[in-house]
Amino acid sequence: MGRADPEEGHLPAPVKPPDGGWGWIVLLGCFVITGFSYAFPKAVSVYFKELMKDFHVGYSDTAWISSIMLAMLYGTGPVCSIMVNQFGCRPVMLIGGLLASSGMILASFTTNIIELYLTAGVLTGLGMALNFQPSLIMLGTYFDKRRPLANGLAAAGSPVFLSSLSPLGQVLLEKFGWRGGFLIMGGLLLNCCTCGAVMRPLDAGMKRKMEKTQDKYEAKEMLPIGGKSEEGISTTDGTKKAKKAKKKPKKGKKLLDFSIFSNRGFIIYTISKFILVLGLFVPPILLVNYAKDTGVPDTEAAFLLSIIGFIDIFARPACGMVAGLKWVRPHVSYLFSFAMLFNGLTDICSARASNYTGLVIFCVFFGISYGMVGALQFEVLMAIVGSQKFSSAIGLVLLIEAFAVLIGPPSAGRLVDALKNYEVIFYLAGSEVVLSAVFLAMATYCCLNRGKKKEPPTEKNPPGGGSDTEEAESDVQEAEEHSSDNHQPPHNTDNTVVAASEEANHVAEEQSGEGGGCPEGRGEVLARDGCNADQTVERDSF
Repeated sequence: MGRADPEEGHLPAPVKPPDGGWGWIVLLGCFVITGFSYAFPKAVSVYFKELMKDFHVGYSDTAWISSIMLAMLYGTGPVCSIMVNQFGCRPVMLIGGLLASSGMILASFTTNIIELYLTAGVLTGLGMALNFQPSLIMLGTYFDKRRPLANGLAAAGSPVFLSSLSPLGQVLLEKFGWRGGFLIMGGLLLNCCTCGAVMRPLDAGMKRKMEKTQDKYEAKEMLPIGGKSEEGISTTDGTKKAKKAKKKPKKGKKLLDFSIFSNRGFIIYTISKFILVLGLFVPPILLVNYAKDTGVPDTEAAFLLSIIGFIDIFARPACGMVAGLKWVRPHVSYLFSFAMLFNGLTDICSARASNYTGLVIFCVFFGISYGMVGALQFEVLMAIVGSQKFSSAIGLVLLIEAFAVLIGPPSAGRLVDALKNYEVIFYLAGSEVVLSAVFLAMATYCCLNRGKKKEPPTEKNPPGGGSDTEEAESDVQEAEEHSSDNHQPPHNTDNTVVAASEEANHVAEEQSGEGGGCPEGRGEVLARDGCNADQTVERDSF
């Protein structure tokens, strides 16, 4: 009763996220996809030395393979958003899994570095991008109250896969060579198709069953008790379709919703995220070389990254649990600001570390803060824009981040070559991260919180603490209000409580005047022998 019909131009009422059930399978698929998307470009680096020997190129040439993968992951965000809005998450993920796998398989047959760029770089990178973004969208669809925890668990896939894919790649390289290793890695990427297959749309089965049950119940309540219920259902379906055919066609769905730029919270988040990415990835990239320049042996220097990964595995789920607490979730934007501030101060304080012990302490704190940032970044975005616009929002954010990724680490490398001093680079990277944290916290407090205090309270959710369940309930309430504005409330009779609109009574009177032979009855829906089927009142008019 009063539900919005998509065929009539209204948006369907969102289904309440189950926060469990099949959502845990979706979470597992998102965990795998996140692991492949972030860890695979780094794990491919174990093959670089063999590629340099076979193709007679330098390290910078082979490093472009990972750079192209990351550029495709970030830069194709709007393309992914358009495809998801047009075709849905599951078909896009299935195509992405096939592209990612075929890219690595074709790369095993390449004869020059340019072919590697096109296969392992472009094809595989595009395939992983088509998997990563829809998986996050589906995660936000299935979880609401437990969404911070779900985001934290899914984000933990990155350090877990990084710690496993790199050793696996080294083993495959020693036993099968880089060509055999690429073939096997391509086979592993087919698991992305499996993850895409489990991304079942939430409203495909549950909502359809609920509508059928509701339709039958409404028809039985509207019709007199007797054997005419089935006839009434069929006739109402016919009149319902006839009425819809006369109505104007609905507007096409937006492929990319740019209206999110009118959301001040989204603008603030995007600016702070751009500043953050400029310095966030610089320390882990330069850490190994920095340790070697301070006199740390190669094996111990490489172990520093393992420390960060190990701490990161536990930091992300733990931060997700904290963000899901009732007294923390409404202020999740400030928790994200604290995580960025923690990370930036860690970079600044470690800039003068001169021994291995100091670098180990830096890695522990950096792993904690880096895990907090990774667990909260998409949770904050979901809370700001909501699940309905998240598909467009994440695509645009990733595109903007792509420019920061192409500016930050390369600029830091050039400064190292020019200054021969890592200390300045750590100070600069830490300052950028601190600036992003201060900007997000101050802008959220000044532009959003104070603005809402001055305006009348029109929204229930504070910035950064929105609930998709409450959004769904408000949409349903709006649909019911829309229905009540257009139709007359039901009238009570002595024997039967029946709902009838003014339009139905008008039609009944006209047809009875034309000699239809049906008795007039205000507020009653009659379906007797000899009555015209067109007199049956439509269910959607109530």
